[in-house]
Amino acid sequence: MLLAAGALCVGTVAATTATARPAEEPPAFRGPDVTLIETEERTIQEFRQNGVLVFVKITPKNGKPYYLAPRDPTKGWDDLERAEAVVPRWVILRF
Repeated sequence: MLLAAGALCVGTVAATTATARPAEEPPAFRGPDVTLIETEERTIQEFRQNGVLVFVKITPKNGKPYYLAPRDPTKGWDDLERAEAVVPRWVILRF
């Protein structure tokens, strides 16, 4: 009797694992698109997320790299003609 109950239990476990479906793959994460522009004086990297320019990293040939980002990220890069629309930023400390 005990042996029959054990066989029944094993059969039930095998049946449930055979019908279980594999988990669906999560959607692939897509990072930012980076456009690299090299000139004689500097290297420019434009970072875009969903086609929208988020920030720009500028690395001069002789100097430290710095970043340009709009002062108000909700407005974006609409008005680049005004000097106050873009704020340069440097990395002070990296840990």
